[in-house]
Amino acid sequence: MAAAPAVPGEGMHITRRLTTAGQDPYTTVPFRTATSEIRNPDGSVVFQAEGIEVPAEWSQVASDILAQKYFRKAGVPACLVPIEEDGVPPWLWRRHTALARLPAATRYGGETDARQIFNRMAGTWTYWGWKGDYFDTEEDARAFYDESRLMLARQIGAPNSP
Repeated sequence: MAAAPAVPGEGMHITRRLTTAGQDPYTTVPFRTATSEIRNPDGSVVFQAEGIEVPAEWSQVASDILAQKYFRKAGVPACLVPIEEDGVPPWLWRRHTALARLPAATRYGGETDARQIFNRMAGTWTYWGWKGDYFDTEEDARAFYDESRLMLARQIGAPNSP
């Protein structure tokens, strides 16, 4: 059974500090294309991710950690469709794969853009908070989602490294 939205005053109220309602938080964060590598002492490549998108102000070390520890390397569906859930706002619905019409070779891949990671992580945290009745209103949930994504992109906050 789906959890009902929190009763006003019983959950958290999230005040926007860094984002504006209705505006994509990434519009204020420039991104750049980068490459991440790990090399053995002999120069041979152990890990390489080329053409990844990261916030422009991030250091190479930060970009490497993101690419090596947080990007899902494989198994990311190329096409997802929402699963309607009672009591959950449509923008927060879980998604499932819709791959039947795609050629088998193009159905799955890896993450290549930091925004995919930020959206995945902040979306999961927001979904859990919604299902646990942590938010006063849908607007509070949306503010949490947007603020979390921007804090990740600007390195204001970060999860514990895996």
